[in-house]
Amino acid sequence: MIRGLQSKGAYLMLVAVLGLVVLGLVMLYSTSAFAQDSHGNPTFFLRRQAMWLGVGVILAVAAALVDYHQWQRITPWLFGVSFVLLLLCFIPPIGMRINGSARWINLGVASFQPSELGKLSAVCGLAWWFARDDVDARSFVRGFLAPCGIAGSLMLLIAPEVDIGTTSLIGATLLALMFVAGTRLFYIVPVVMAGLGAIWFAATHIGERLGRVMAFMDLERFREGAGLQQYQALIAFGSGGVEGLGLGNGRQKMAYLPFAHTDFIFPMVGEELGLRFTLLVVACYVTVLVCGAMIAVHSRDRYGMLMGFGLVVILSLQAALNIGVTTALLPNKGLPLPFISYGGSNLAFCLLCMGILVSIHRRGFTEREVKTSQRLNLRLRARTQNKVVRI
Repeated sequence: MIRGLQSKGAYLMLVAVLGLVVLGLVMLYSTSAFAQDSHGNPTFFLRRQAMWLGVGVILAVAAALVDYHQWQRITPWLFGVSFVLLLLCFIPPIGMRINGSARWINLGVASFQPSELGKLSAVCGLAWWFARDDVDARSFVRGFLAPCGIAGSLMLLIAPEVDIGTTSLIGATLLALMFVAGTRLFYIVPVVMAGLGAIWFAATHIGERLGRVMAFMDLERFREGAGLQQYQALIAFGSGGVEGLGLGNGRQKMAYLPFAHTDFIFPMVGEELGLRFTLLVVACYVTVLVCGAMIAVHSRDRYGMLMGFGLVVILSLQAALNIGVTTALLPNKGLPLPFISYGGSNLAFCLLCMGILVSIHRRGFTEREVKTSQRLNLRLRARTQNKVVRI
């Protein structure tokens, strides 16, 4: 029964992801034709996204077929590659600076964001560390300082790209994995407070980020400047209402809302398809969260549990942050909506995460093994109680 529920959850998760990907392609075709850098070709971004979708599907299928323990074995190599690629972001002409951020490297035929690989490396590294037999999660050095160093080394390279969003994602995933692994709350809580303080300091001492914080606090006042995107996004949601204006009939994408095909594609869903579809999108992400967590809980070992949980957390947080930004509940930050926004690197990363989760599911406990474990636990408990009674 347990295995059956887990299998149904895995299928339901894949159906939700398929729905998000299809919706993303449809909305990308509807919105990207009006983007300034579409070169007059209405299918320019759609073709690029389809190319990355193919790459992502290949990665997902390969990850699903391969034993997820392979990631545990190649973690040091994965970290090394991530470090090199993140450093290349700051070396022109390989590194590309767009809108003041050095997040991309030029691959010739396309650009790539190494921070996406950095997110995977962080999750793999933390799961690898906490799964070691010689690591006591409650100790200060091995259970707290070491994992902070693992994730912090990547965050120190991503933060100077002026990518506070990805840095925050990795930091939040670090704290979540430490909590699940058993690290003392006495160590975690001060880090949470320090992290929030660091984000606030960075946001208020970097000119562009300060403007976004000010716009978040008074959107009406800054609607022509730093708050333009969020203000127009709210107009899009309001125009769509419950029913929506109809697919392709949105107006905000026509140069009113900048980057409508990337970070702010969610308001376009609300304007053209209405409240019902926006709630359906949220339900799909909740499905991925719940089903992914179920797969992680029923993993065969500690590494699979931590790996699965970390991937689910980082995807869910990214979706929550994007939805929070586009609905003006959070200050503006550049994070795409998983599976939907234009962005090949992120799409490939998200699909790869799904493949790894499927691999963890395929190698999880069978129903017979669960029942056997339960019977052994009951016998052990009965023997312990008998010994206590005799004494």
